[in-house]
Amino acid sequence: MVASINYFYLLFFFCLLSKGNCECSMNDIEISQSTTGREVNGKQEWRATIRNKCVCSQYSVKFDCNGFNTVEKVDESILMVAGSVCLVNNGQPIFNSSPISFTYAWDNAFPFSPLFSQVACS
Repeated sequence: MVASINYFYLLFFFCLLSKGNCECSMNDIEISQSTTGREVNGKQEWRATIRNKCVCSQYSVKFDCNGFNTVEKVDESILMVAGSVCLVNNGQPIFNSSPISFTYAWDNAFPFSPLFSQVACS
């Protein structure tokens, strides 16, 4: 009986330990923006940088892009707009050590917010 209880606690400990290494969510996706100092068709150019603050990679990252406008073409492999949702990095992983940036031009910075992501932790 004591061996069964010890086994249970050991198993429980390892479950907590492994889960603790990857408590990631889309809330770990950070978007920072700054002006570049350039103007495109009379609109201010913005550089948006997307960072994954989690040690695990995140893929299939989608942003709420409802109302997003730009007069500058955005590389669709970085940000593909489909209606009110934007797919980031063609759905490929965003790694902790590799931020992704793109530029767009509009009057004000757009308030991008994460809608969805998948976490891949190994």
